Amino acid sequence: MRHRRKVLIAWIVLLIVGGMGAGDLSHLLSNRFSVPGSEAEHGRQILSKYMGEKGDGDFTLVVQARGGAAAARSPGFLASAAAAGRRAAANVKGGRTGPIQQAGRGVVFLQIPTPLEATDASNRTAAMRRAIGTVPGARTYLTGFPALLDDTRSINNQDLARGESIAIFVALAVMGFMFGTVGSMAVPIAFALATIPTSLGIVWIFAHTMTMATYVTQIVALIGLAIAIDYSMLVVFRFREELARQEDTDDALVRTMATAGRATLFSGMTVALGLALLVLMPLPFMRSMGMGGLMIPLVSIAASATLLPALLATMGRRVNRLRFIPRSVMDRRARGTGGFWHRLANAIMRRPVPFLVGITAALVALALIATGMHVTGGDNRGVPKTKESTKGLALLEKTIGPGALAPNQIVIDTRRAGGAYAPATRAAERRLVGSLRTDREVKPGTILAPSVIYPALGEPPAPVRQRLTQAALVDRSGRVLQVRAAAFHDSGTNQAIDLVKRIRNDYVPSAGFRSAAVYVSGAPAFGVDVTSKAWSSFPWLVLGVLVLSYLLLLRAFRSVFLPLKAVVMNLLSVGATYGILVLVFQHGAGKAIGLQSTSQIDFWIPIFLFAMVFGLSMDYEVFLLSRMREEWDNRHRNEEAVAFGLEHTGPIITACAIIMVAAFAGFLASSFVGLQEFGVGLAVAILIDATIVRALLVPAFMKIMGDWNWYLPERVRRALRLRPGAAAAPVVSPAPGDGGS
Repeated sequence: MRHRRKVLIAWIVLLIVGGMGAGDLSHLLSNRFSVPGSEAEHGRQILSKYMGEKGDGDFTLVVQARGGAAAARSPGFLASAAAAGRRAAANVKGGRTGPIQQAGRGVVFLQIPTPLEATDASNRTAAMRRAIGTVPGARTYLTGFPALLDDTRSINNQDLARGESIAIFVALAVMGFMFGTVGSMAVPIAFALATIPTSLGIVWIFAHTMTMATYVTQIVALIGLAIAIDYSMLVVFRFREELARQEDTDDALVRTMATAGRATLFSGMTVALGLALLVLMPLPFMRSMGMGGLMIPLVSIAASATLLPALLATMGRRVNRLRFIPRSVMDRRARGTGGFWHRLANAIMRRPVPFLVGITAALVALALIATGMHVTGGDNRGVPKTKESTKGLALLEKTIGPGALAPNQIVIDTRRAGGAYAPATRAAERRLVGSLRTDREVKPGTILAPSVIYPALGEPPAPVRQRLTQAALVDRSGRVLQVRAAAFHDSGTNQAIDLVKRIRNDYVPSAGFRSAAVYVSGAPAFGVDVTSKAWSSFPWLVLGVLVLSYLLLLRAFRSVFLPLKAVVMNLLSVGATYGILVLVFQHGAGKAIGLQSTSQIDFWIPIFLFAMVFGLSMDYEVFLLSRMREEWDNRHRNEEAVAFGLEHTGPIITACAIIMVAAFAGFLASSFVGLQEFGVGLAVAILIDATIVRALLVPAFMKIMGDWNWYLPERVRRALRLRPGAAAAPVVSPAPGDGGS
């Protein structure tokens, strides 16, 4: 308090410096996707090294003849289509064109490999389209992952802006209703303005040393807004409560920070633990999202300990200035007595067992539905068909199948120059192509291989070798070759996944490449590898977060059972959220409200949900139980402590939850099924946690447990170096209905 001006000046400096870094952040972000150590990644690295091909930077030119199938086979039409492809490729340094392939129904397509990453390649989309010009008697569509990324970026930005505008409007409305004064509303706004740019400035520093995902800015803004409102609302409400009790504002602030301020510190640490899960994931793009998200709670902890008390010390009683809510309503909120939350607390205290059994049964039933969740490595399903690239994708889906945009790439490294043309390699390649031709999931017309273009044995003549190099099927030295084959189904489907496994486990071994190293790469293989890698690590990281959270909350609540209850109930709410995701998207229940349906959930959705929901919902647990603990320390009457905590934090938790649900619900209007899944998961998780779990299940459980809620063995107390006075075990365990009082 003595150094409030210095603290405020320091945060203003951090805001300015962080804002400058944040303004320069966008060009450092990318959506580069990699799975270190995987077979698919090894294959891509070889293609990049020897052929200059990145895989996710490849375009596809789709040409539809107006005259139908006969016109699409005419030499003149094929020559015009090939020339259009060469004009497009010429706009990218190192760009090449593959051979023209028939898709059927008057549609042909050709691949345009580039040496660029997807994000860089997407920036060339408009120039390539201008270069294509017109093909006589045909319509052209430039598609592929980079073109999809460029065309859908504007849609995604519109969706995110819509979600943010909804969140800001609802946040202001709820804050106005809850705070009732302009002075109080200024605190969370100042908190958010200080912490979000500062966090983005730190992300800017990390972006110079590691790959940071494009959407990290949205994650930081989303979590930053939620935490700013949560922490400010809790501290400001407690400060106003203390001001009503005593005259000295400094004493009121000291008491506020010793109680509500302490709760925000522990809350910030639990949020950080949840997001640390992403930092430890063995996938760079998830680590970057976790790193960005982790900065917000860490910066918020520092701001809660310094900026909040400095702001409140400066404002003092002016925090209640410019009131627009009746004083009687504000006084009643400050007392936290009477009204809905008082009646609810009494109802739960009278009948805790029905509340506990009924709610637990419902959450467990939803969690059991989650066992039917099918995850996918991602594909192009659910992309809105309103842009040139998505229209081209839809055309390929109707003719050759959606897998044409994401072919399997079997990369063979013979480890010596000219090895691709050796008789043994050519024979093995032929056997592999033969196996692919007989597979029910592969359309033979999509198979591209050196032996398809030049069936004869022996080394091809120079013009053919140049053609093979131009098509990125053999490198210039003749050391590396690749075989491409597209599935009928998109890369994230079960059929495409099974095809990858057959190629790896059956077709490649039976082909007999001997000393050559063979890697199955491409989008379908990446989907298999990323899902396997993420989900093999996820359970162990979850276990680590749960254990560390328990130990942290053990110190915060000074109880053995309350942290265990918090962890178990958080798992219940997350499991129920997964179940609702399955019902809404896999079973199609969301169609009634205009949501898309899908047979699989994107693999990153459950992982991100756990990391974000576990941390954000633990906010409410810390707020609620900290107030209950405080009252228990004062009176040592369990039932009164539980009711008091619910009455005094219920309105705050509900208001914070409404704001977060509104923010996340903005994603429901998204054009992308993945963002819809993300929005539904976050909104439902917060809604379940703030209402059913925190307002009903937690108080019912604590009523039944009675004084055992506060039990802490003396040895544990000494190990945690806590002050004496923690509750010892009751002599008699209270029966349900006793409440230990």
